[in-house]
Amino acid sequence: MTRDDLLTLTPDALAALANRGLVKRAAKALDAGTVPAVETGEDGTVRGRFDDGVTTALPPDADLQEASCSCAASGVCRHRIGLVLAYQRQFGRQQTDEASGPFTPWSPGSVDDDALTALYGAPAVAAARRALTAGFPARLIRPTPADPVARAELRSCTVRFLVPGEVRYAHTDAADAARHEMVVLAVWAFRAADERGLDADDVRLDVGGGPKGSIAAPGTRPGLASVVGLADELLLDGAVHAGAVATAALRRAARELEKQGLRWPAAALNELVEQLDAYRDRTARHRPERLAELLTELHARHRAAVNGGDSPRSRVLGSDEPAETPLRRVHLTGLGCRIGGGDTGRTAELFFAHPESGTVLVLRKHWPVPEDEERPPTGAQLAARRLGGIPLRTLATGQVVTESASRSASRVVRLAAGRVARTGVTPLGGSQDWRRLPASVTAPDLATLERQLSGLPPKLIRPRVEAELVRAVPVAEVHTIGYDPGDQRLDAVIADAAGTTALVTATYDGASPAALDCLAAALAGELGTPRYLSGLVHRSGGRITLRPLAVLTDDGPVLPDLAPGDGSTDLDAAPEDGQGPYDPVDDALHTALAACADAAHHGLRHVPPGVRRRLGDAAAALSAVGLHTAAERVTALSKALAEGDPDGMPTAWVEAQLRLLTTAELR
Repeated sequence: MTRDDLLTLTPDALAALANRGLVKRAAKALDAGTVPAVETGEDGTVRGRFDDGVTTALPPDADLQEASCSCAASGVCRHRIGLVLAYQRQFGRQQTDEASGPFTPWSPGSVDDDALTALYGAPAVAAARRALTAGFPARLIRPTPADPVARAELRSCTVRFLVPGEVRYAHTDAADAARHEMVVLAVWAFRAADERGLDADDVRLDVGGGPKGSIAAPGTRPGLASVVGLADELLLDGAVHAGAVATAALRRAARELEKQGLRWPAAALNELVEQLDAYRDRTARHRPERLAELLTELHARHRAAVNGGDSPRSRVLGSDEPAETPLRRVHLTGLGCRIGGGDTGRTAELFFAHPESGTVLVLRKHWPVPEDEERPPTGAQLAARRLGGIPLRTLATGQVVTESASRSASRVVRLAAGRVARTGVTPLGGSQDWRRLPASVTAPDLATLERQLSGLPPKLIRPRVEAELVRAVPVAEVHTIGYDPGDQRLDAVIADAAGTTALVTATYDGASPAALDCLAAALAGELGTPRYLSGLVHRSGGRITLRPLAVLTDDGPVLPDLAPGDGSTDLDAAPEDGQGPYDPVDDALHTALAACADAAHHGLRHVPPGVRRRLGDAAAALSAVGLHTAAERVTALSKALAEGDPDGMPTAWVEAQLRLLTTAELR
């Protein structure tokens, strides 16, 4: 009896089930002649006896974790790996990183529940069924000839099916206590997609819960109607006239949405309250444009949720699953950090690529300012602070291996206290460490990245996951670097190997006073030739714009937010043509959005005549550049304001905002 499952295990699959060091060690021992005596029983069990007296058995109905070995190791050991490699060599089928033989499409959903119960036990299947009853979101990556590994990204972990047709070799980064349950849920997610005919290579769906995972049956309304009413009242009064009663009502509504599991609109409400508090406190955190976006988001999510029951609950309103899942041993690659905060404290956000799931996770730490200190620390002063026993500077750009992490549904990762010894970091090995990341984290070129961004739904109804648009982009050339002293902003134009350009823009922040100086030096090549730049990306003015986090040069990673200095370096002004030709479409959209934001800031009942004139001018500018529908929406808003109808004004404002925001994002 030939064990095809063992012959199909590639070195990458073995490394995922154990670690790459064990695979290399076992292969090196075989190359040196330390080969176990291999026997195959009639039932398919492969047994091996090593020179050191250790005996290992690989039954056909167990994975490597559950295989037996007489050594002292508690998990997958070098003997188990060595026996697999020896078996492959004996049968003349030594594997490479590429799967052998012709590619055969398959789906994990073909595995029935009896097989799942036999593999993982009735308790795991019962726990998974409870999650299925509640409903859960999933993203499925089907196997292809280029990547034969089927993958399911669940709310807080990823499951990879390493061997076609063999579910027992599924690998997940969830901790052992939840591992079997997560594999069962991944199988059921593929089964649900198969039953619905969702056979694309990349599928997103809700599994279980209500019919087709929808938020509500046709004709029903979720718990957002009252929230939209509160938003309309705030829109009519404006931030200028919003009092403590309105703010308290929004806070209560946010708590109620959290109880209902509607996390995305609850988060938008909480951020809306923060904007009102910032305006009341007269801090720089208040921005009228952001307040306008949040009001529009609440309406957009409500509309998407009642569009006949076709919108998945998890995608529009947020999952009501448990918020955090412990992870097993995970490998993370640092992509940089961002320092923020105000007079009362500092917050560090560290961004990590998780190669196995193809996502970016964020670790957040806040330090309040003690009463006896006059000012909060700068990023440079925080660089030596320790998280999980590791300096912030080292953690932000290192290769992290940890067994003490938990991951939330919104992709926030947390290192558990008291398990410091289980987290280790090694420095990045150069640009290759970022180049090897999956295309969902680092695209091979800017054109590919632009296609990825173009395929996303509008931001207003996308899941509010952290670091959704953090990417590492290649840098072949830096065209221009310039500083605008009026806006205290550094702009640079970078290009990839194909000549496609992107705009890098960073604004001065007192939390990191030397960040702009450091960024300019890194892009100019003074700290080594720049090869990659990580940051938060979006499309603006018809091209990619990036807010930087780190620059990876030939000499190593550069973290602008942690750079020492007081920001006193004289930076060169931007060349007149450094930002490319003037874009009248972008200017018309920006002008219209600014006018709508000012109207919401003052309150639609209290819009000054100057703002009404600006709305009229904005409508004319939109029409002149060919955006006739947007112009009609802004004109309708101006007319509704003139009439003063308290029911018609909010509707007209929302219609204009929806058109302007989606046009600006997707053009």
